[in-house]
Amino acid sequence: LGLMDYKEAWDYQERLFKEVVSQKRGNQSNNNPDQIKNYLIFCEHSHVYTIGRNGSESNLLIDRIQLKKRHAGFYRINRGGDITYHGPGQIVGYPILDLEVFGLKIKQYITGLEESVIRTLGNFGLKGERMTNGTGVWLDSEIKNKSRKICAIGVRASRYVTMHGFAFNISTDLSYFNQINPCGFVDKGVTSLEKEIGIKPDMNEVKDLLKRNISDVFSMQLVN
Repeated sequence: LGLMDYKEAWDYQERLFKEVVSQKRGNQSNNNPDQIKNYLIFCEHSHVYTIGRNGSESNLLIDRIQLKKRHAGFYRINRGGDITYHGPGQIVGYPILDLEVFGLKIKQYITGLEESVIRTLGNFGLKGERMTNGTGVWLDSEIKNKSRKICAIGVRASRYVTMHGFAFNISTDLSYFNQINPCGFVDKGVTSLEKEIGIKPDMNEVKDLLKRNISDVFSMQLVN
């Protein structure tokens, strides 16, 4: 969907989420999951910080006046996880999926999102990793003072239908992360695909690879 205001994207997600839940209720009588439409939204956001339902605002290190000076928004939202940043040069993915259609529990779903990003990093010769005590995708995840996050994940699920998703740094202005403790960590770094490979990747190429990997990991067919 290109560059999209965060609130606009959130409202759009809510509409699709309600639609999928409504379809699910309507299909309970005939038990035909193939009739349920699922969605995968890719977009970028203007500068904004979001914090999950259990996150601490102490992880935002600037006040509202400084936020305004940086032309950045701030939202507390109904996903898991702590605080993160969204902005241009970052692929934000919002899968609106009925997990029961795919035979998945929420933990398996999060692992699948991580795996999709790990495979995409592999397409660029990078070794993405999980971290023992945190979600998302990291580089050098267990090496002290070297671990850095390249993709944050925070989701919500109700009636096994998902909202929110992942934020994958491609050519993101990483200086915006200096204003927060990303995902609540005070001792971890952040990075981007551009920083790791030394050239600015083509966003459409990355999106195509990511879509293919999501399709493979979840055994789903994506239709534009």
